[in-house]
Amino acid sequence: MKRVFFLIFLVYSTVLFSQNVDHKLKPAIEEIKDFIAIPNDALVYDDILKNIKWLEEKFTDRGFIIKVLETEDKPLFFAELPRKENAKTILFYMHFDGQSVDLSKWDQEDPYKAVLKTKDGNTWKNLDWSELDKNIDESWRIFGRSTSDDKGPIVLFLNAIDLLKENHKNIPLNVKVILDGEEEKSSKPLPSAVKKYRDILAADFLIINDGPLHVSDKPTLVFGCRGITTINLTTYGPIKPQHSGHYGNYAPNPGFRLAKLLSTFKDDNGKVLINGYYDGISLNEQTQTILRSVPDDETIILKGLAVKTAEKVGDYYQQALQYPSLNIRGLSSGWTGKKARTIVPATATAAIDLRLVPESDGNRLKELIKEHIKRQGFFITNTAPTLEERMQHNKIITFESGSVTDPFRTDMDIPFAKWLEKTIKDDENDTIVKIRIMGGTVPIASFINELNIPAVIVPMVNPDNNQHSPNENLKIKNIKYGIETFYKILSSPIN
Repeated sequence: MKRVFFLIFLVYSTVLFSQNVDHKLKPAIEEIKDFIAIPNDALVYDDILKNIKWLEEKFTDRGFIIKVLETEDKPLFFAELPRKENAKTILFYMHFDGQSVDLSKWDQEDPYKAVLKTKDGNTWKNLDWSELDKNIDESWRIFGRSTSDDKGPIVLFLNAIDLLKENHKNIPLNVKVILDGEEEKSSKPLPSAVKKYRDILAADFLIINDGPLHVSDKPTLVFGCRGITTINLTTYGPIKPQHSGHYGNYAPNPGFRLAKLLSTFKDDNGKVLINGYYDGISLNEQTQTILRSVPDDETIILKGLAVKTAEKVGDYYQQALQYPSLNIRGLSSGWTGKKARTIVPATATAAIDLRLVPESDGNRLKELIKEHIKRQGFFITNTAPTLEERMQHNKIITFESGSVTDPFRTDMDIPFAKWLEKTIKDDENDTIVKIRIMGGTVPIASFINELNIPAVIVPMVNPDNNQHSPNENLKIKNIKYGIETFYKILSSPIN
């Protein structure tokens, strides 16, 4: 009988809490709309300052003590609730900058003027904002730059704070928030800034609210992310483009030279052939069990990519993410399309990115690639070759190296991870998708290394949100989920 009463109480309290969140949907949506209206291109300094001004006002209104932390480039925004003695401290990381926009690709006049839409068959139909005064449909979406990546979660956090106050609910934690204004351009100043502001940022745990839920739309915890570094490779032909009739068969073509080199990087199954590239990585039985527990449907993934067969770096999707990647992200030489010219190009360039895992080191992998290129007979420079170098060497390549953003991975069995999993569950039977390491990059390793704290990513937004792309969006169902999740985390003591 006691169990029956407990279950009735649990259902009643869940319904009551859900209704409580429902009345926060409209103010949260209006606040997201307001925040989106401030352009936030990571490359535009004034954009970032305007966003910081908005954040100062909103966090101050919620009782936070705020600081703007200067860095070697754009400042960071920091906020903290008044401290409690003998309470654990959680540092929340999010970012408020966004990718640049191409207005011609968006299905709305201005990506910074949020639009409310509903699905009508296979198309999206605009809704008037006055519809929010009626029953709000959780399938509706807000379209606009950074709705999901990553302004939306910031607003959901603020509205969870509001709801806790309305319910006279105590926050049994010390709460700190650090908001990045350069995440979309690799957060280069972050490592030195974390070192400089170590005492201000000190915490017991780090929670990152970025990225989407698993494609199954189930509550998701991500325990790591891959790092990234970049390389640009440029090969050379004649010193300027030459007529292909006069000099074809005579002047070396840089496109062919580059293509031949790139073909030595991988085998036909997509595995990197460069000696030592995968050194240090082994996946034991326990790890394989964790990876296979993620409810991926390989058939759906391949269909979405419109490819018949995946590469064979791993036996399945999650396994593939455990290895460093080597990706050609762009190729250029001469002209194509309607501008194509009958010339032997002067140069050919490949832009390459390497996604990193904790067992790999970005600088080491780049050195392995450089040594591999030398073995293919190339003379390597780090700038355009001089005339003297061009006359001395047959095969010349410029190797330009980008900065390294380190990966991280947190042990799933630590007490904090177990607490977090239990906290975000609605009941004991809930399935939480636990991802060992995700494919993308969040510049968090500096916090983990400098502050010596574990980190877990708690995604909030819908998997099909089009982040970084035109028509980025945030589903209202996920607004509700995000407020609920922040509410649970902020109201749960850590013993």
